[in-house]
Amino acid sequence: MPYDPDPAPYTPYDHAPPPAQPPPTVTYPWQPPPPPPERRRLPRRPALGNHSDLRILRGAYRRQRRVATSAALGYFCLFLGLSAFAPALMTSTGTGGVPTGLLLALAQLPVTWLAIALYERTARRRVDPLADRFRRQAELDARREAAR
Repeated sequence: MPYDPDPAPYTPYDHAPPPAQPPPTVTYPWQPPPPPPERRRLPRRPALGNHSDLRILRGAYRRQRRVATSAALGYFCLFLGLSAFAPALMTSTGTGGVPTGLLLALAQLPVTWLAIALYERTARRRVDPLADRFRRQAELDARREAAR
């Protein structure tokens, strides 16, 4: 090892900290040994948040929102597009001398009602049964956990 003529000055922080102490053990012979750790049974199936149930529910809800939104917004965008790029069609007279643009604008209300009805129908048929099933499963999981 070569000689270092100019060593760095020593500070008390240069050395490593003392090693961690092992956990304390029973020092008195009359003390009972610590109880063994409690063994817990694992549930038969993973808890509700640990698998794809919530992903399935989110997917069903996402599809429901997309269908209803695209129905209402699609018609409105069609109306705006016709207003901007087909003014001759929008100003032409329809039944009873009423302009076609006004008839299409008034048709927006039934289309919105249809989108709402479609949203409720898909909720009842697809999303609500999934949510009810997951809610029942979560209640069962909570009861099993409380019984332990």
